[in-house]
Amino acid sequence: MTEANGRPAPIRTDHSNAFANNTMRVRLPAIIDETIATNDDYPASIKRRLRRLRDDLCTGARIQGLDTQSAADASEWAAALDGQRQIVADEPTWHKVEWFFAETYTYRRLIEAVRWAESGRDPFLPKKLEELQSDALWRLVERALQPGLSAEEELRRAITLDLWANRIDLSYAASMTRGTEIDEDDLLVDDREPLLAHLLESRSAAQSKENGAIYIVADNAGSELALDLALSDCLLRHAAARVVVCLKSYPTFVSDATPADVWMMLSAMARRGKAASALAERLRAAWAAERLRFLPHPYWTSSRFLWELPADLARQLNQARLVIIKGDANYRRAVGDCIWAPHKPFADVLRYLAAPVLCLRTLKSDPVIGLPSAETAAQLDRIDPDWRVNGKRGLIQFKAQESNSQ
Repeated sequence: MTEANGRPAPIRTDHSNAFANNTMRVRLPAIIDETIATNDDYPASIKRRLRRLRDDLCTGARIQGLDTQSAADASEWAAALDGQRQIVADEPTWHKVEWFFAETYTYRRLIEAVRWAESGRDPFLPKKLEELQSDALWRLVERALQPGLSAEEELRRAITLDLWANRIDLSYAASMTRGTEIDEDDLLVDDREPLLAHLLESRSAAQSKENGAIYIVADNAGSELALDLALSDCLLRHAAARVVVCLKSYPTFVSDATPADVWMMLSAMARRGKAASALAERLRAAWAAERLRFLPHPYWTSSRFLWELPADLARQLNQARLVIIKGDANYRRAVGDCIWAPHKPFADVLRYLAAPVLCLRTLKSDPVIGLPSAETAAQLDRIDPDWRVNGKRGLIQFKAQESNSQ
């Protein structure tokens, strides 16, 4: 089905997409069960709310509005739910709505259930701390900080490692257990050469724009956030006057990064000593000088797609030197969470953003664009039927600035 704007219709949670349907019936309920288990000291009332949400997801119950109507985002979520009524022409249920709405709203309901707005307690903190203390994370940081390379090679390494760190997703074991070691054919699209050419333009060219910042739309905390920060440092030293890291305004998708996760990571880096400690010191100095910003925005936890940016964010991103979109959920937001022809040109789909765009993403859901040819997807279907969702393959996709915006 194609919408009037020419985009395919977004994936729904019914049986038309097996992965989305399984996410609502199985994966998200399991995440709620794990949240209860890792926060055993939650009061009984919170556990009851969480179990009720889990049961509603399992059975495909009618979707309820937020209980806390005084919440700052209550009207936006009410409008989003009403929008789903128009789309499905019925009362929305968890198994009969658009998947991107359903998944983002599940996490909004989850943080309401745990009363996060009152306590500030991250329901996913136990899992985040477990990864923060893992040897694998710090070995990855050491790889990212090895000295002695040219600016081009440092940037290439930082970008590459930051891509594969996206596998370390605490909400999805199938991807996380793969780690960051890759096979020769795991990278399906490699736009590093035009990207590096763009990044290595002179610093004066970057500063000549009204807003020469590079924006990183962050995904996971832990390993991926550590590599986002290493990339930020590399960009500030070699390619950018300023870097802005866009963060979630509340805990969501289990491991998505919030400002609290950034400062927790910087403190952990400082305690490691040597290269990690020096990185933390450089990042803190850049933050103090306002060359590095860590900015949450409620849009990044909404159910809106990337062409529906609020005016303030649209202005900032469209004036950016580069917008780096990290991870699977952000990719879904960028392409409309729908099934395009897999060889549909990346630049055509992302044309609504005037700025240059880079997507770094390991595949954990069905949407994909920009593959070299129609045969690429057909061949992958034959050799690995789950290639779109199992987290093994990755994409480095770059779109230059739109000519009509220069």
